[in-house]
Amino acid sequence: MITVDMALKTPQTLADRFDQRVFNAIYSRALVYNTCWEDPAVDRLALDLNENDTLLVITSAGCNVLDYALTGPRRIHAVDANPRQNALLELKLAGIRRLDFDDFFATFGSGHHPRFRAMYLDALREDLSPFAQQFWDKRIDWFGNPRGSFYYHGLSGIVARLFRAYLKVRPRLAASISELFETRSLDDQRHVYDTQVQPLIWTRTVNWALSRQITMSMLGVPHPQRKQVLDQHHQGVAGFVRESLEYVLRQLPVWTNYFWSVYLQGRYSHNCCPEYLKRDNFEALKAGLADRVQTHTSTVSEFLEATDERISKYVLLDHMDWMSSYYPVALAEEWVHILRRATPDARIIFRSAHAAPTYLEQLELGVERARLRDRLVFHDDLAARLQRLDRVHTYAGFHIADVRA
Repeated sequence: MITVDMALKTPQTLADRFDQRVFNAIYSRALVYNTCWEDPAVDRLALDLNENDTLLVITSAGCNVLDYALTGPRRIHAVDANPRQNALLELKLAGIRRLDFDDFFATFGSGHHPRFRAMYLDALREDLSPFAQQFWDKRIDWFGNPRGSFYYHGLSGIVARLFRAYLKVRPRLAASISELFETRSLDDQRHVYDTQVQPLIWTRTVNWALSRQITMSMLGVPHPQRKQVLDQHHQGVAGFVRESLEYVLRQLPVWTNYFWSVYLQGRYSHNCCPEYLKRDNFEALKAGLADRVQTHTSTVSEFLEATDERISKYVLLDHMDWMSSYYPVALAEEWVHILRRATPDARIIFRSAHAAPTYLEQLELGVERARLRDRLVFHDDLAARLQRLDRVHTYAGFHIADVRA
């Protein structure tokens, strides 16, 4: 039995319904994420992965799926309702199987390979599903433009490209940001940010752009998440982004922060990149670890209903934020399936735009109408400690929970 607290069924306004339709239209037609925006180094510490684990991971751009695969779990199920996200992971898996490291890094590290069209047609295309073939057949030039980069395509890439264009008309700011990312000590980094970047970057134009829902939608942030930020930050979305970015740029080393640098520079470097783009790790994936990844284009509930496998680790990202507003009954059903397929010692991690998402208190599951929070054991101290290490730092809430025995 699945029940939903009536507080979750708050009637949507006309504006809410419009925003939902806009987000659904964007999500159903585009590659939203061209790289992952969750720090897998933090996730690894939270998950404590081992060779006996079977993971369910929401695919996103697939970077973190490959990162977790390097720990050697038994199997990883990469699940995403957006087939374009799985098409990107499929292309990466094909590249791992078919390319040497230099060609692979040029493609997914530099975001440009001068021979990508021939390489794709000769070596990669045959490894893709029919949908992925159709998708990439039309987008070969995303990797083949010598004046561009793959990381300036997809919706999040368009936002990055617009900011890059903005920097061209703000050369002092562009030079200051470049100098910031060349620092190699936190003291130097803070000094450059405080004296050169901070006085120039937070203009009315930037604050206005960050406050627009269309900007957030292109970054994969639907209206309900934006409202959650507005509910808990007195300076709104722009203020939250500024606070988050200032933490990153003042407290964490930028020379390892490939999340922000790739959008500023359009490429990774060999010294600042996801783990799957490092030579030894690439070879380990090619030697068999990548074969433990299986992609599934479906909702989390659809996958869990269809599988007989028990899942020991779940990586659920932040999708429950928008489900709690748009599809509360489906969210309750999803949690029933998650708990039903979980091993007795299963661990679940997820993120939220809110430090204390209301659905944890409002969802009721089973005939006993137990609150979702009561079915889980949360590790709040560990989550808070790890969140301080997060190099992305764009979520107010990071949650680590075990299934209650």
